Amino acid sequence: MTQIKQGFILAAGRGKRMQHLTDDKPKPLIKVGGKCLIDYNVEHLINVGIKDCVVNLCYKGEMIRNHLLKTYPQMNFIFSYEDEALETGGGIQNALSLMRNEPFFVINSDALWFDVSGQHLLQEMRQVWNENNHDILLMMQPVEQASGCHANGDYLLDENKYLKRRKDKFINAPYLYGGVLICNPNVFLNEEKGCYSLIRIFDKLEQNNRLGYYIHKGQWFHVGDPKAKEIAETHFALD
Repeated sequence: MTQIKQGFILAAGRGKRMQHLTDDKPKPLIKVGGKCLIDYNVEHLINVGIKDCVVNLCYKGEMIRNHLLKTYPQMNFIFSYEDEALETGGGIQNALSLMRNEPFFVINSDALWFDVSGQHLLQEMRQVWNENNHDILLMMQPVEQASGCHANGDYLLDENKYLKRRKDKFINAPYLYGGVLICNPNVFLNEEKGCYSLIRIFDKLEQNNRLGYYIHKGQWFHVGDPKAKEIAETHFALD
């Protein structure tokens, strides 16, 4: 099992679909179940022994920085600042010089999940990761166990069990990309810097059968708008 030792939390976006909820705070500091969204991400990393974490910041980024430094003194945070949000791909590429040149976890700050008893998503993905077979390993979430997102899915599996992204709006796919992945930094070597989505890289790897996956067995929630937040609240409410 590869001992992946660093994480990356995507936290630069404002989250405009959250409407008034992000007027006075960035989306990662919105609370669900009495806890900030980004806290769930950090604690997942802590639970698999990761202390080194890069967080990209833009909208009200100092609020996130101050919260993390105060709440998790045991973590080694490195902050990557963006004058304008660079999206998922551009944001990671912009921060690579701050990281070790080795594979790392990436987590979207608006992705929440429950693991089935006795398992941990990040640990399971770390066990599946194999640089000989893939350059990125995506968390795949069965649509029927997902909340707060579109119902027609993102990916199918072809006859050889390789991922194929759904590109026809009239086709349903059984799996969603769940906002968690393991990434080899080499995938950015030939990418032009700027603002772009990771999907650009996913599609290139897919063509070469270098896009791996792990199918999550628990429930998953995308907290992308006020309604999705309400749904998540019913599951993550404090005891």
